[in-house]
Amino acid sequence: MRAIVLKNHYDPTAGLAYMVRKQVAGLEVFGGVDLNLPVGGMNAAAVEHMTQVSGGYGRMVWMSTFDAENQVRYSKENRPFVSVSRNGELLPATRDVVAVIAKHGLVLATGHVSSGEGLMLLREGKRQGVEHMVVTHAMNAPILMTVSQMRDAAAQGAFIEFVGGSMRTADAVARVDRFADAIRNLGPQFCILSSDLGQKGNPLPADGFAAFLAALQARGFTDAELGRMSKQNPATLLGLR
Repeated sequence: MRAIVLKNHYDPTAGLAYMVRKQVAGLEVFGGVDLNLPVGGMNAAAVEHMTQVSGGYGRMVWMSTFDAENQVRYSKENRPFVSVSRNGELLPATRDVVAVIAKHGLVLATGHVSSGEGLMLLREGKRQGVEHMVVTHAMNAPILMTVSQMRDAAAQGAFIEFVGGSMRTADAVARVDRFADAIRNLGPQFCILSSDLGQKGNPLPADGFAAFLAALQARGFTDAELGRMSKQNPATLLGLR
């Protein structure tokens, strides 16, 4: 692997990527900002600030995840949340964030917004000239995109992300089976693979990711297809050459 992206739901990671690069040779490290409540929610200023962090390694902009309106409602929680749309239209603040993403050539990631909101974001991103977009773990709750919606997302120019998580859970076999079927329907050229690991109690990201790749290989994906989804497509997404 050439590179790794560091994600934190509550703290920007561009500065962390800069510090890690100073300590670890031979690995390109990138960060980003997740637009949850601690950074002001749908806050274009937070995205703009990330681009000014030394090194320019902040590449990812995730729409709200744990604080997304869709996540809070799905989890049946009663607490503040971050909205991206209202009455079927993106909010002005959301359009402002997309504009900053386009201005600096960043990656628009849909986070935990609803599947419909994700498609709205991708259409707006395409309209504003965003070149790099990804649907964050499209098949996972609370997004739950259908294959038809994922095809629509790919048509807007987005990659569709499939995350392995832990291969030790009881639902791992069924989950990877669903992923494999969806990837076959979409085509590996439109997909990226990630670990979504790093949490306490789960396998280390590199180990868990290797297990995920092995599980897909066991379902008939070739080395070339796995390489496309785990290396080439992610490199394209990050703007690497």
